[in-house]
Amino acid sequence: MNRLPLILIIFFTTPAFTQRSDVIVLKKRNKTIDRFYAGKDIDFTTTSGAYVTANIQGIKGDTLFLREFIVRTTPTQLGVYILDTVGVYNLQYHYNEIKVIGKSSKGFNVSGSAASLMGGGLLLMLASGVVYLVDKENFSPALLIASASLAGIGFLMAKTSGKGMEIGKKYHLVYLNLSDNKKP
Repeated sequence: MNRLPLILIIFFTTPAFTQRSDVIVLKKRNKTIDRFYAGKDIDFTTTSGAYVTANIQGIKGDTLFLREFIVRTTPTQLGVYILDTVGVYNLQYHYNEIKVIGKSSKGFNVSGSAASLMGGGLLLMLASGVVYLVDKENFSPALLIASASLAGIGFLMAKTSGKGMEIGKKYHLVYLNLSDNKKP
């Protein structure tokens, strides 16, 4: 019956050891958007224009140590495709070299769809204008309104599509040194 206090004393007095790692925090107007630490994936564009999608191996002294895997689809003898790792690169970048943090362009292409909607909407508006000038009896104001709304939706999609977060006025990176190895 009296074992519970003993277990609680042992539980609360036993020291817990953890590996502290440095962290880089992405902030938007002093509000934390994301944290980057060892083990997390990151994709960004550097100030020199290189696009990097990699896994963070560690962060030490303002430098990100990254491992990038180059993966390609390869055909097999059976006629099916498999993913194959072509190469592994160990990279390191200072966190000030990050210009844009953004998502990969893999998957659904929102900006391409936005361009198609804008182009199609503008083309339909032009065709509707020609029909109005040539044959006013067959003119359809509903088609003109629908094509203008398609162009507007395409414009809004283009404005809000997956552009990265550019480091500068709105977004900024903050380096947090949490490791025990302090520089003298």
